[in-house]
Amino acid sequence: MTTTYPLPMARQPHGVRRVLLDTGYSVSAFPVALAAFVLVVVDLALGIGLSVLIGGVLVLSLGVLIARGVARLERIRIQAMLGREATTPAYLRARPDDGFWRRQLTPLRDPQSWLDVVWSLVGLVTGTIAFALTVAWWAAAGAGLTYWFWLRFLPEREPGDHELAYYLGLGDSDTAASLVQLALGIVALVTLPWVVRFAALLHSSLATVLLSSRAELQQEVARVEGGRDAARMAEAESLRRLERDIHDGPQQRLVRLTMDLGRAKRQMDQDPERAASTIDEALSQARETVAELRSLSRGIAPPLLVDRGLAAALEEMLAQSVVPVESRIDVPPQLPPHVETAVYFVVAEALTNVAKHSGAASASVSVTADGTQGGWVEVRVEDDGVGGAHPAKGLGLAGLRQRLTAVDGTLEVSSPEGGPTVLLARIPR
Repeated sequence: MTTTYPLPMARQPHGVRRVLLDTGYSVSAFPVALAAFVLVVVDLALGIGLSVLIGGVLVLSLGVLIARGVARLERIRIQAMLGREATTPAYLRARPDDGFWRRQLTPLRDPQSWLDVVWSLVGLVTGTIAFALTVAWWAAAGAGLTYWFWLRFLPEREPGDHELAYYLGLGDSDTAASLVQLALGIVALVTLPWVVRFAALLHSSLATVLLSSRAELQQEVARVEGGRDAARMAEAESLRRLERDIHDGPQQRLVRLTMDLGRAKRQMDQDPERAASTIDEALSQARETVAELRSLSRGIAPPLLVDRGLAAALEEMLAQSVVPVESRIDVPPQLPPHVETAVYFVVAEALTNVAKHSGAASASVSVTADGTQGGWVEVRVEDDGVGGAHPAKGLGLAGLRQRLTAVDGTLEVSSPEGGPTVLLARIPR
């Protein structure tokens, strides 16, 4: 499968340009749809008729590929003329090692290709309606506004022939007929933008459903899969870091503690005073090991975060920061556990980078949540350091972005050389 990708978006037009583009899109919809209908129907009919022969499959594949090309053209028209997004779905493609016949059958096995075929058939209906509405309204506006001019070139009316003004009780004069037609032309001109807009949306909405709706589903699936992979990678990285930290810290201290206690045991009978000194050193090692284990446990799930919530855990972290921090913590007491954990680690990683790499004299931390259900928690960390931070450079930002991806969050970093550095994370609630 290929990756879905959007076509370049045009700017949303307005005013007269909007009307002209809607008109061009609607008027061109009919000839484009008619050509697509004829080509695809003829090709598919020929392919079905020749299906008893080997060549019938090739003709069917060609018809499907023609429908793909028509679909591609329609997406371009929607984006270029209407300024709307029309994403191209991922089409099924043959693998490099597939044989000739499997390659030829690949388009026939792709669901999106058959949706393109359906569009080539039913697009003629909406294209005809859009074309008829647009041409009729432009004709009504043009004819009504200029009727007074070309009325003189019309042949004399036969006895019994009457203008619309006559049936409206305004008489049968040329002046009355011109005024009625002028009024109809003004009404058509005033309503023209809405009518051509409706015609364009009628045709393009069906096109979007058939030609781009699967792309949105594919993007959502890719996003979910990406988040799942990011969660696995973040978890694996956290476990590797924890294993390394335990090996380099508490494990070494415990080995030394074991050796000190063994030495104290041997010294107990021969030199009690030296044994007591060794035991004191062992106690000190034990206290340092416990403190280090507590520090490592905060990297898994900070006890204060679990016991008293996010606000209290953040306040304790900020109070222990090496760099002076001005803070604003405004979050609801009840947030999903994965959101609280993600926010905590964003602030922790950001402050760690500030302390280690920024050379900042001060920093500010803002953690806020909007009041809507299912909204966002926003974390903003800013420092007055030297700048130059970027996820590509490491500094923990790449891992942080990966952790946020796992919870559908986003990370933005602005850090020009010379500072300031601003880290902005948004996490859905």
